[in-house]
Amino acid sequence: MDNGQTRHRFHEDVLAILLGSACAALGVGLYEHAQILIGSTAGISLLISYATGWSFGPVFFVVNLPFYWLAWQRVGHQFTFKTFAAIALLSWISWNLQGWVEIGEVEPLFSALMGGALIGLGVLALFRHRGSLGGFNILALYIQDRYGWSAGKVQMALDGLVMLAAFFVLPVENVLYSILGAAVLAGILTLNHRPGRYTGVSSN
Repeated sequence: MDNGQTRHRFHEDVLAILLGSACAALGVGLYEHAQILIGSTAGISLLISYATGWSFGPVFFVVNLPFYWLAWQRVGHQFTFKTFAAIALLSWISWNLQGWVEIGEVEPLFSALMGGALIGLGVLALFRHRGSLGGFNILALYIQDRYGWSAGKVQMALDGLVMLAAFFVLPVENVLYSILGAAVLAGILTLNHRPGRYTGVSSN
């Protein structure tokens, strides 16, 4: 590639997917414990989980299925494969997390701040290696690549719609904590994933 840049190596992409998915799964675990939610398809999946009692992991995997076509058509097959791997891994970790980690008493404010930060860092790692956690992440990254709009700001707008729906399922206090966590996540993406700052390649 020109300008002295090379693509990430395969093992670097694998490591990013593993770490990004694990960070996001831990953040989601904090959110589940506090009965709050994040935006995007993860938020939709959490709402379904809260309303039905179904496990988040399988629900999240199924909710994201329609978005793979958009990823394949608009962003590319490598992005789609990486996204599928990240979603599958996050779903699997979330499904088994309660058997691996016993979370005691956690303040909702801490869950919102730390959960949002963990998910934001996980999504950032995936974005920088041309992957995502599906759903709105795919739309946000596509819109950034296509129009130059900040992925973080696009994500925040879409997440707002999920938060509105949350008022029909969760107490108002929980929704407010959810909005705070979404702001933390969006802030991390807005500050660290600007168009042109990092393009998914590493220097020699």
